[in-house]
Amino acid sequence: MFASKLSNILARNSRSTLRVLSTTTTSARPFRVLGVQQIAIGCAEKTPLEALWKGVFGLEASATKKIESENVEEDIVKLGLSPFEVEIDLMRPIDPEKSPKVHVPPLNHVGLWIDDLEVAVEWMESQGVRFTPGGIRKGAAGHNVTFIHPKGNEKAPIGGAGVLIELVQAPPEVIEAFKE
Repeated sequence: MFASKLSNILARNSRSTLRVLSTTTTSARPFRVLGVQQIAIGCAEKTPLEALWKGVFGLEASATKKIESENVEEDIVKLGLSPFEVEIDLMRPIDPEKSPKVHVPPLNHVGLWIDDLEVAVEWMESQGVRFTPGGIRKGAAGHNVTFIHPKGNEKAPIGGAGVLIELVQAPPEVIEAFKE
C-alpha cells in the first residue's frame, strides 16, 4: 500500500520532489514524533458534533474555547490515558462565511506531539517541507505549535497531501513517558 501511494505521489510531482524525498528518507532526523496529540473535526453547526461525541460516546468537554482571530469556537474532549490522551477538538466557525473555514474540510487537522519543535521545523524546512504562515506560536491548549501546509509548492514541495498537520511541542511529561 505504501509503495502504491508513494508511486502516485512521485508521478504527480517534479524532479525536485524526488530529490527532496530521497534526502528525507535517508537523513537522520534530529527529533521524534511521540504520538497523536489531537484530531480536529469541524462542522458548520455544533449540534451534530455534540450528538455523536457527547451524546452517543458520552464524552465531556474538558474546555471550551472561542478564538475570534481563528474564527473558531471549539469544545475539547479527551480520549485515552494521560500523558498520551488525545484531544478531539469539536470545532465550528464563528462566522461560516469568514476564513479560516474550520469546517472545510470536516477533518480540519491532525496534531502530532514533537519532542523538539524548533529543531524539527528547522530540519523539515531544509528537507523541503512547506509550513503555513505564522511560524511557531502558542496554540489553544498553551503548547507551542506550527502547521505543515496541506499542499507543497515549487519552493517547498512537501506538504500534508491535502491534510493540515499541526506539530505540537510535547511537554516534559509526554517526553519522559515516551522514554519508558
